[in-house]
Amino acid sequence: MKEMVGAAAESPRWELYRLLGEPRRLRLLGLTSEDELSIGELAELTREAQPNVSKHLKLLREAGLVAVRRQGTRAFARLSPELNGDPVLADAVRSGRELCSRDGSLSRVAEVIRARDEDARAFFEQPPTEAPASGLGEWSAYLTALRTLVPQRGLAVDVGTGDGALVELLAPLFDRVVAVDRSEERVKAAERRLASRYYQHVELIRAEYDDAAVASRLDELGLADAVFAVRLLHHAPKPEKVVSLLASFAKPGGQVVVIDYCAHDDETMREHRADLWLGFEREELIGFAKSAGLIDPEVFTIPATRYGPGPDAHLQWQVLAARRGHN
Repeated sequence: MKEMVGAAAESPRWELYRLLGEPRRLRLLGLTSEDELSIGELAELTREAQPNVSKHLKLLREAGLVAVRRQGTRAFARLSPELNGDPVLADAVRSGRELCSRDGSLSRVAEVIRARDEDARAFFEQPPTEAPASGLGEWSAYLTALRTLVPQRGLAVDVGTGDGALVELLAPLFDRVVAVDRSEERVKAAERRLASRYYQHVELIRAEYDDAAVASRLDELGLADAVFAVRLLHHAPKPEKVVSLLASFAKPGGQVVVIDYCAHDDETMREHRADLWLGFEREELIGFAKSAGLIDPEVFTIPATRYGPGPDAHLQWQVLAARRGHN
């Protein structure tokens, strides 16, 4: 059991007992001890109205038992990470988890999290409005010449490749490129983009990113010198888990490179682009890297003049770069 939080211990004990005497609050403690969940997800799991969930979460947050993080207009709650070993609070969490186990809500947490990206799946299964065309021209020849500047260039992996734009840049630089996307339409678009290039050393795989077939293929080829994920994290139900997956694809000393948005407040990106998260703070990305066991994480922004004219050009882009350790 994690240690329990200190704020509640500073209040009179009778106030703590009164707070924990409500089964609905105990269930919220149990659910938020399992994973970080939005108020809407907690309402779905507990079959309570969102205003009621918000009211009870407010009391738990004020007592220091639950931490609430805002993402645009949404709020996510988790059991507070600042804990102090109070046996009463530890028992409250256990009791809450038991209540949630009995009513089945605890076992449905994973299902609720998987459902986060249903809109994104539907969005990316739509055929692209225009067939992607190669725009590299003579740049492909220049990149081939520059490959001598890449010291470790055996294998690159592009996770969430989309229409294959990054693959077209990576192919002249690396001996082999594996690109993975879970959308059939996006893989088809990547095939069309790359068809005229005759890249015999590029392999496109349609699969979930954590599919055993992807890991098995990388076992056959050897782990990657470089792993890339471009504008993928903001669609991931659990971004931290994705960074850990990227790290597992890299060989010791291999590089992991993530491009995604800085934190923003444009809620229209949820509706029009099926974004799940409104970007990330620098500290979040560094935290993801460290949790994945990556070393020397670096986060820096990309100048806006380099984004192109796309629907997300008004957002600020950033890069997380880190290496897999040798241990």
